[in-house]
Amino acid sequence: MNVIWIIADTFRRDHLGCYGNRTIHTPSLDALAAKSVRFDRHYAASFPTMPARADYLTGCQTACFMGWAPLPEGRGNLANILRKKRVHTAAVVDTPFYLRDNMNYDRGFRTFIEVPGQEVWLRGLGRDVRRAWRFESDCFAPQTFKKSMEWLEQHYKEDFFLYIDTWDPHEPWEAPNYYTELYWPGYDGQNIFPVYNFWQKIPGMTEELVKKAHACYCGEITMVDTWVGYLLRQIENMGLMENTAIIFTTDHGFYFGEHGGRFGKANLGRLTDDKAPIAAPGAGERSPLYEILMASVTWERSPLFEELVACPLLIYSPGVSPGVYQGLTSAADLMPTVLDIMGQEVPAEVEGRSLLPMMRDTNLKGRDFVVSTHPFSNPMDIVREVDGQSRAVTQGSDTTITTDEWSLLYSIEEGESWLYHLPSDPKQEKNVISEHPDIARELHQLLVKFMRENNLAPHLLEPRSELRL
Repeated sequence: MNVIWIIADTFRRDHLGCYGNRTIHTPSLDALAAKSVRFDRHYAASFPTMPARADYLTGCQTACFMGWAPLPEGRGNLANILRKKRVHTAAVVDTPFYLRDNMNYDRGFRTFIEVPGQEVWLRGLGRDVRRAWRFESDCFAPQTFKKSMEWLEQHYKEDFFLYIDTWDPHEPWEAPNYYTELYWPGYDGQNIFPVYNFWQKIPGMTEELVKKAHACYCGEITMVDTWVGYLLRQIENMGLMENTAIIFTTDHGFYFGEHGGRFGKANLGRLTDDKAPIAAPGAGERSPLYEILMASVTWERSPLFEELVACPLLIYSPGVSPGVYQGLTSAADLMPTVLDIMGQEVPAEVEGRSLLPMMRDTNLKGRDFVVSTHPFSNPMDIVREVDGQSRAVTQGSDTTITTDEWSLLYSIEEGESWLYHLPSDPKQEKNVISEHPDIARELHQLLVKFMRENNLAPHLLEPRSELRL
């Protein structure tokens, strides 16, 4: 059995038609969902970009023993395991952190193709790559899918594992205007950058601009969906649907004004008053987001609500009936699932659980709880997050513990942990920790159990051993 694993960065689950969205156009992924097992309670594990990829490749919740860092040399990873079994392992990525700073996330792939240029917008290195774009096919996600399809043309008769990672719909949101016009009629081409804070705190940022940015984001979602559709059609034309499993997922979501006005996936501290990242830069200018990142010296509290950690997961596997699985699953479960689908043994060190049994019998029980977390850190630790740059964290890392009914957003600070009852409050608008302290304590003890079982370092475990109501 072959496997094609598609990752689209920052793709909110509630923005897919197959998960109930009725306004955003995602016909290709909806068609894939109709043939797949759709996982309705799938959650991020380590957060954000590269910690999530470390989970994907190792099958472990790496936030317990590493942060935004190179893959550990002594730990097996998915590509290495499959390559030793004479599987052609291939990756096509435009997410820009796989190779930078000796991250070595290409290890184990016989073929590794990187589409360059995504880092340009962030580092302020100029916009030459984008200036050369003439057609939709020049954009990053289309390039990534085109190169994946070209690879398949050459190797579709081999035993293969193809890993496709596109950074879209991550910002900057710059799909061709006709995509954004689906959601913002008369769109003028303005490129709005997220502020990674509460939008109300940033001079010049308005609620209308946040809504406009969201329309650009939705345009990118539809563009990604379109190119997933081209790939799926090629897979069908090649006769691969009979011997190839297909996985679609994301690493996390994004805030567009929820929970008091958050605009981004994390909160930066000490923003200067004269930095308003609204319009795209002109020739020779640094990107506005680069400027705001450089003007910020800390990460403030960045809680992980459902908009960030509830992730889409679709798995098609030949011979497995379509269906819906409603048990709890974690991103760490995907690596052993790939091995199981391909008939390979799962190493003992892998913490994740194969989802193939749940695909075959959707009545099987899922996890009792899932933990979604930034790599663990204490106040004023220096960490690498989001853009790979080192900054201090003011309140320590945020962690969310989710069960079938409840979500505890845990903080080591007194009075800063929040509890939500998901069936009655799916948007997490009412913190009920004062009404249900015993439930909060139960979820906190699940976190303590998780940290101990994963051998979290004592200096990180000790501050988290108590729930400070």
